[in-house]
Amino acid sequence: MSRPQLPTPLTLAQIHEVVGGTVHGDLQTQVSALTSLGQANSCALSFVTNDKMAKAAAHAQVAALLIHRHQPDLAIPQIVVDNPMLAFARVAQRFFVQTPPPRGIADQVMQGVDVRIGSDPSIWPFVTLGDRVTIGNRVTLYPGVFVGSDSTIGDDCVLYPNVVVREGCCLGARVIVHSGTVIGADGFGYVQHQGRHHKIPQLGNVVIEDDVELGANVTIDRATFGHTLVKQGTKVDNLVQIAHNVTVGEHCILVAQVGIAGSTTIGRYVMIGGQAGLADHLTIGDQVMIAAKSGVNRSIEANQIVGGIPAMPREKALRIQGGIFQLPETRETVRKLEERVTALERQASTSSRRTATAKKRRS
Repeated sequence: MSRPQLPTPLTLAQIHEVVGGTVHGDLQTQVSALTSLGQANSCALSFVTNDKMAKAAAHAQVAALLIHRHQPDLAIPQIVVDNPMLAFARVAQRFFVQTPPPRGIADQVMQGVDVRIGSDPSIWPFVTLGDRVTIGNRVTLYPGVFVGSDSTIGDDCVLYPNVVVREGCCLGARVIVHSGTVIGADGFGYVQHQGRHHKIPQLGNVVIEDDVELGANVTIDRATFGHTLVKQGTKVDNLVQIAHNVTVGEHCILVAQVGIAGSTTIGRYVMIGGQAGLADHLTIGDQVMIAAKSGVNRSIEANQIVGGIPAMPREKALRIQGGIFQLPETRETVRKLEERVTALERQASTSSRRTATAKKRRS
């Protein structure tokens, strides 16, 4: 895979205007690509976030570095910033991500009645818009996108190929939705009667607030009543399931294959590791961290770090995990102890019989 390249090189001075910090080296140093330290490129900008990486940078063939602390032993020009990775992302976004010009509305778009589309749209062929759909300004809808009736897509949203937004759902501004994601499918609601499962109509919707990003093949079910809600700034990885009437708070991170059952409420700044599962009707407090593969079956207070199945405080979960690794040795120790106990019991029984026999003889 080729590195991001610029047709015209940047200078370190231009990069400094974007990221700030302190420059050590020639401001006219030219940069035409971005790279990691492991991919040598004498024309590229890279980043260093800690002292261990700084040692590796001594052998790197890069034009300049965004770095956490000045390294005077390095001959490479450096810009010292508090958060090199954030600075690197800003450079990439500013100079290397190209915004294509608006392409208008393709002839092959299917539109219902009373559709409203804002300025500068990019709506590709084979997009379907239901009745009374509202599309904001500068929205990009790639081929195969379906937006159901009475749904709203906010300004500057990007929906990649084959995204489905079912009827009555609402996306805020600058929402990015990757291919295969389904927003507003029916929640999994049934009532059992006489051995059969009867569907409960799912009459609510899904609301996605501003600056949310949803990965590929995410599913967010519509509410039974009211809203399934994903709040501002939350980022959701691929293959995540968010069930009906769930609320996910602001600026959360949900890693791949997380599953959240119905009516659970997630607080703000929560991080949930891959393949973690959360039961229904729970409350997860602000700034909770849930380790990968955790099974959460109880509510968690704010500022906790939990892991394991069932989820428990991280320190306890680590001790249990360590104990599992020692099970073969522990089992062998228990077997030997059982043998010693059995031998001692036999010895004690023999001694008791001898004592009883001696007493009878004396009597």
